[in-house]
Amino acid sequence: MTDIAPSIVWLRRDLRLADHPALCAALAGGGAVIPVFIHDESVEGLGAAPKWRLGLSLASLARDLAECGSRLILRRGAALDVLRALVAETGAGAVHWSRLYDPQSIARDKAVKSALRETGVDAQSHPGHVMFEPWTVETKTGGFYRVYSPMWRAVKDRDVAVPLTAPAQIPAPKVWPASDRLDDWQMGAAMHRGADVCLPYQRVGEAAAMERLHAFADGAIAQYQDARNFPAVDATSALSENLTYGEISPRQCWHAGQRALHGGAKGAETWLKELVWREFAYHLMYHTPHILSGNWRTDWDAFPWSTDADHPEVMAWKQGRTGEPFVDAAMREMYVTGKMHNRARMIVASYLTKHLMTHWKIGLDWFAECLTDWDPASNAMGWQWAAGCGPDAAPYFRVFNPETQLDKFDRGGAYTRRWIAEGQRTPPATALDYFKAVPRAWQLDPSMLYPGRIVDLSQGRQRALNAYEAREF
Repeated sequence: MTDIAPSIVWLRRDLRLADHPALCAALAGGGAVIPVFIHDESVEGLGAAPKWRLGLSLASLARDLAECGSRLILRRGAALDVLRALVAETGAGAVHWSRLYDPQSIARDKAVKSALRETGVDAQSHPGHVMFEPWTVETKTGGFYRVYSPMWRAVKDRDVAVPLTAPAQIPAPKVWPASDRLDDWQMGAAMHRGADVCLPYQRVGEAAAMERLHAFADGAIAQYQDARNFPAVDATSALSENLTYGEISPRQCWHAGQRALHGGAKGAETWLKELVWREFAYHLMYHTPHILSGNWRTDWDAFPWSTDADHPEVMAWKQGRTGEPFVDAAMREMYVTGKMHNRARMIVASYLTKHLMTHWKIGLDWFAECLTDWDPASNAMGWQWAAGCGPDAAPYFRVFNPETQLDKFDRGGAYTRRWIAEGQRTPPATALDYFKAVPRAWQLDPSMLYPGRIVDLSQGRQRALNAYEAREF
């Protein structure tokens, strides 16, 4: 025990113990450390799947903290109100947190920092969610990168700090403040029956994330460049869900990738480029926050996308019943696993925004509801890239053909058979689980016939091209 004032660590998307600068700063203060998670408006606004998955991560972190002699304090309310109350209850002299980069979080965190400092509390924000702080990467003429490739060249040889080790013990306060019960928050309420279907596909927590990273770096990373586009092949790291909740840090991933690269793994550089693609998304969100809600290229504002989220064609897309096997398999994969292969994401996004001429925001919002690895920056940039109105969207007029893409990347049909039950005499459990996961209101069952195409591919493509041709730049 010590008379030094305790420190609060305000946890958000950094739900780990290793490579945690905010936690290390709190420990360096010498007093007790009180880990806190706040269910504020940013948590309340999450979609069904990410909120449920966040709850799983919090439960895992609470167990890890207990093994270090600590505990996770849960409070609900506005962040500043909760932190002020905890400071008053515990006598904390400092509050530390990891930075986030979306405009809502930036505004909240600035207000919290200013208000706490006015009362004499040492409020400090720290890096950790990205490798390169957005204001530290600039073009030669100044300003941020608007194109990915030159950003990759600018950062690929930069030193990335060695990840910090996890503490073996975390000093506890003499008296712990009261905490909500995680079960009372009902983080998975909106998932309904889908939670039981989706649960086996989640690899939750820091230990699972590190195990996944090591397995990938020792194995599949070698063939990543060649195999990553084939959705039936287990060729990716699958770390997106763990990075989203901060169960692993990008620095840990970077150094593992570098070790694999120097060990001769052919696909390691391609994977490292994907980590920087994630950084690129965060830099754009920070510098151009309108990417989250409006066309990144504002000259697309008049483009004639449909905004009818309940249109029958859009509902067929949501339900995975468009008659396009690649599109439908991908959507069903999402409902069963909470995730979707990256190649498949490009196909379903192109199909919605181009073949169906539907606004990318409808797809973005649906993914935000259904993906357990939902990430605000990556989701926004991915959808705008596919729609043609975002960064690196070259050529914007490219329209992915889901039929030829399927022939190229799933010629044997393993992916579609895995997720589409209709037409199979003995469909696998993965395909049947789709019917258990989706809303009962959809009234779907595996005895139904597989639907015909809702739009002719050549006609849909031509409609999109006509709209591009008529568009005024």
